[in-house]
Parts: sequence; structure tokens; C-alpha cells
Amino acid sequence: MQNADSRIRWVLMTVDGQSYALPLAVVDRILRMVEVTPLPGAPDVVEGVINVQGEVVPVVSIRRRFGLTHRPVEISDSLVVAHARKRRIAVIAESVLGVVERFGSDAVSTSEITRGTQYIEGVLKTSDGLVLIQDLDKFFSLEEESSLEQAMENS
Repeated sequence: MQNADSRIRWVLMTVDGQSYALPLAVVDRILRMVEVTPLPGAPDVVEGVINVQGEVVPVVSIRRRFGLTHRPVEISDSLVVAHARKRRIAVIAESVLGVVERFGSDAVSTSEITRGTQYIEGVLKTSDGLVLIQDLDKFFSLEEESSLEQAMENS
């Protein structure tokens, strides 16, 4: 987590009624939903791929990552294109709420709350409630990263 005195800007989005946050620093752009091309051999959390200015970018589902009820992507959904550890990815969001700025002390690391939350970096306290901070660097397991690499090479 960041220094408690520093101010951090977050992109807020919703998936299945829950609010999630990504640090603005990792977000490249927000796109309207486009047609997603299936990617055979990719991990289950990958819906497929899209073309972003000539770059093939995997589209990932927070719903699938957390075992939420699957629903097909809708034209009203958004794609939050962001930088993860090894590549750019597009995260499906049902809505993007905007950007907020909070002190680092407003974010609590999940290690301070509970164990077993490997895909969540922390919880951000806002006036509207609690927001889960998504850790894109840990979005894929090593096995998923490997199968995604193979699927991308074979596409």
C-alpha cells in the first residue's frame, strides 16, 4: 500500500454491484465495449482479445476471477485498459464511476483484514462505502500466465 500521507488517484468501477478500484497510474484508457474475439487455450478468466491501436490485448473478467455468476458482456459495459505486470489487459466493468483522490491512509491492506485474498490488494474507504482495490499484477496465477502466453502466441 502507499504512504499514508500521500494522495492517490483511483479509477472506480463496478462489477456485479461491487465497487472496485485501480490506481489511475496503471490505467491507460477506458473504452466502450467492442466485440471480443475468443482466444482458444486461454485461462477461464480471459473472455478473449481485442485490438487496441494494433496491439492484441486480453480481455479479463473480474466476475470469473471471483467465481461470480457469469453473464455475457453487454454493449453498455466498459473496458478499462490497464498495465499489469507483463502486459496490457482490458478489464470488463459494468460501469466506470470516475476518478477519486484519497489519502493512502484511506486504503487498508487486505493482509490487515484477512488471509486468502490474493487478487485484492486492499480496501479503500470512501464516503459511499468500501471499494475493493484490484491487484492486476496478481490477476493471473503462474499457470494462467503461461497458458495465456501460449494462447497469444498461437493466435
